[in-house]
Amino acid sequence: DAEQARHAYIDFQRDTTLHDLRRAVGAGLLSIEHIKRYTTIGTAHDQGKTSGMLTIGALCQLNGKDGLSPAEVGTLSFRPPYVPIPFAALAGRERGALSDPIRITALHQWHVEAGAVFEDVGQWKRPWYFPKAGESMDEAVRRECVAARQGVAVMDASTLGKIDIRGADAGIFLDRIYTNMFSTLPEGQCRYGLMCKADGIVFDDGVTTRLGKNHFLMTTTTGGAARVLAWLEEWLQTEWPELEVYCTSVTEHISTIALVGPKSRQLLHELVKDIDLSKDAFPFMHNRDATIDGIPVRIARISFSGELAFEINSTWGDARHIWERLWTLGRAYDLTAYGTETMHVLRAEKGYVIIGQDTDGTQTPPDLNMSWIVSKKKEFIGKRSLQLPYLKAAGRQQLVGLIQEKDEEVIPEGAYITVLNAQPDQYNKTPHTGFVTSAYYSPALGRSFALALVADGLNRMGEVVAVPIGKKLLHATICNSVFIDKENIRRD
Repeated sequence: DAEQARHAYIDFQRDTTLHDLRRAVGAGLLSIEHIKRYTTIGTAHDQGKTSGMLTIGALCQLNGKDGLSPAEVGTLSFRPPYVPIPFAALAGRERGALSDPIRITALHQWHVEAGAVFEDVGQWKRPWYFPKAGESMDEAVRRECVAARQGVAVMDASTLGKIDIRGADAGIFLDRIYTNMFSTLPEGQCRYGLMCKADGIVFDDGVTTRLGKNHFLMTTTTGGAARVLAWLEEWLQTEWPELEVYCTSVTEHISTIALVGPKSRQLLHELVKDIDLSKDAFPFMHNRDATIDGIPVRIARISFSGELAFEINSTWGDARHIWERLWTLGRAYDLTAYGTETMHVLRAEKGYVIIGQDTDGTQTPPDLNMSWIVSKKKEFIGKRSLQLPYLKAAGRQQLVGLIQEKDEEVIPEGAYITVLNAQPDQYNKTPHTGFVTSAYYSPALGRSFALALVADGLNRMGEVVAVPIGKKLLHATICNSVFIDKENIRRD
């Protein structure tokens, strides 16, 4: 009957049913190619391999009192691949290496040989942590954190999105894209930038360096590189075609090695002889051209950890040589490799946000306590939206820190936050006031800590809130999101 036909699936990938075929025939469609497009049967991954014969058989019966033969109905136009498709291929991406590209850095094989445990960040394989024999993940991460804070550590940061921006109007363009000013940035210097969509919501962030009068190098989040490039091109091609600006993705052209820690300057000094690495000669957020064993490199004083740090940029093909030279010289300094988990602990201790982790697509710069980066002197994408009443209203979720009552216990990321002694509502649900975005154990603090989005959080410093975890109820205190070195002394 008609109701059963709605649940008699013909194409499992398009959720097309016998009912849909009846509608197509009832609408007067005769050609199987027209019916295919009317119903979408045979247009998914398998191109009709699993649904074609069922469709032909059903159409034989649906056409007229006496029906049609399969030859009269005809076949769908099959497209590659022509070989049979395994059902596992239709089940999803968690099935080994299929069609989604796997991207690896120039240092990937070294990480494999060093025993790194990898995590997927977008399409990239990134070292998650580097365990020694018998070490758990927690033990490895704590060791890596201590090395970065007290000695010297190194990370492969090559997956950062990198966009080469050139043209006579490049500075004007970046002023419109970022919330802060870039046309005034001197050559050879770097500046952290934040960009919003037209609705005033934070979109991406990163450090951009001015390499010449009309030449900038923008970095983006690893996962945001493609969408940022598309965003730049959309504005250049559809809104401001009069601007002379050219954007080129160079993510896989430039390899980046981050050397981090109080001993990083000493170690780098043994490798780089042609520039002065001292604090006065090479200030924070400056960029220098140098050579390592005759290889041209670009070194930047940029820190995503809050420690003294240098980012060494080279061509992809030279990265392994530079990395291994660092390790040869670094043995005397107990050089330690660290992965993305340690990177997250270090940056969270400093309150540095990860767009997409510490934001949920509803935060403006003021919500992240970053009003300081919003220029009052210029127009930029999203500026007018920031004046909308609902984006300035009380009760918006804002980024804050959390210190747990129990030092060692790490709050699960995503956990809801409720007010203390909150009472269930009429539906027996306890209303929440926010949620945890990042949570780690900090060897430097000797305790666990968290970042969270909390309603009106910036005005609730010192308030104790509750975090229900199953049948347990943890207590935590709202605090500033910067936990270490608020004066930024360590980065020099």
